[in-house]
Amino acid sequence: MNSAALRHVNWILALLVLSLCINYIDRGVLSVSAPLISKDLSLSPTQMGWLFSTFFWSYAAFQIVSGWLVDRFAVKWVYAGGFLIWSLSTAAVGLIYSFPVLLVARFVLGVGESVAYPACSRILVENFPESRRGFANALVDAGTKVGPGLSTLVGGLLINMYGWRAVFLILGFGSLVWLLPWAAWMTVPSETSVENNRKGPGMSEILRRRQTWGTCLGMFSLGYVWYFLLSWLPSYLVNDRGFSLSAMAVLGSIPFWAMAASSLCGGFLSDFLITRGGNPSKVRKSFAGCGLLLCGAAIAPVAFVADARLSVALLTAACVALGMFSSNVWAITQTLAGPLAAGKWTGIQNAIGNLGGVVSPLLTGWIVSLTGSFLLAFLAATAVLLLGTIAYLSLIGEIRPLVWLQETSAQEAVA
Repeated sequence: MNSAALRHVNWILALLVLSLCINYIDRGVLSVSAPLISKDLSLSPTQMGWLFSTFFWSYAAFQIVSGWLVDRFAVKWVYAGGFLIWSLSTAAVGLIYSFPVLLVARFVLGVGESVAYPACSRILVENFPESRRGFANALVDAGTKVGPGLSTLVGGLLINMYGWRAVFLILGFGSLVWLLPWAAWMTVPSETSVENNRKGPGMSEILRRRQTWGTCLGMFSLGYVWYFLLSWLPSYLVNDRGFSLSAMAVLGSIPFWAMAASSLCGGFLSDFLITRGGNPSKVRKSFAGCGLLLCGAAIAPVAFVADARLSVALLTAACVALGMFSSNVWAITQTLAGPLAAGKWTGIQNAIGNLGGVVSPLLTGWIVSLTGSFLLAFLAATAVLLLGTIAYLSLIGEIRPLVWLQETSAQEAVA
């Protein structure tokens, strides 16, 4: 790749990182607003759980559709359409006054945001080699952590000053500016090869591979814990730990900043080890497995400690460990799937992974309503992490490009 092409691809990567940052700001601002929204609209913890969960029902379900779309059509316009949908649905929340309509807005938000990961996965696998893919994915993943950090810190402070409705309107309409550079700069040379896009394996062939289920179950554990924190951390810090809204905005953002930094370090270090001769399979699996396991070890005692700031420190350590996993998980999937199956596999993986986002907000809301405490919610997250670690490491096997029946048939025809 010449220097001009490399600069162009890096600009596209920067736009992808920014878009994922916006993506997670838009989905996370409801969590920051939850204490005020629940008060203004007289919503119970169970109803707030439904609001958090509804997003993931549509987000998970439409991953399959989005994976097919980005493998079949021009990813530039598929992604732009999804971005437009999720931005407008974010803005709409600032104009809504009833619980049922809020549910609809969250459902539409999930539909729009479902396109993000399949689109990113296809673009990265086509334009970054194995030795650079870890850091490229880590940058995208860091955007998903900076987003919640900003929504918690800046969003919390702005909501405290201007109210939650104004923040939803500003975020939703303001983010539309991103579409301008995307439409102008996003051109991927390989995207013009329609023939290449149509030779990939079908969904059934991907689902028959045990590696698919290993990555999906690992993503389920990540999704469960990640969206447990994304949805309920502000409420936990305010209601259980007694922090003010402004203190929550600062302290509650720290774990997300730490996870972003950890993801970048993990992606850079894994790529570095591979370029120095390390076995890609061993390197990436070590980061992923240790990340899930250490996250469980850190998150288990959070609700037991008496000191509120120590609980924040443990949550930060858990997010650092989770960053080790998330920095390599997409590189593993992209290597296994290859360019022919990256979009579909990512859609399947994110669909199953985000079922964790469906389960954890609802289950947490039910636990808090029943017990008045987050203790059992943190223990449930620990159990999910342990099971996810076992499934991930036992089912994936060696990380190398899989051979698809479509490829085998094409090679036999040529021979």
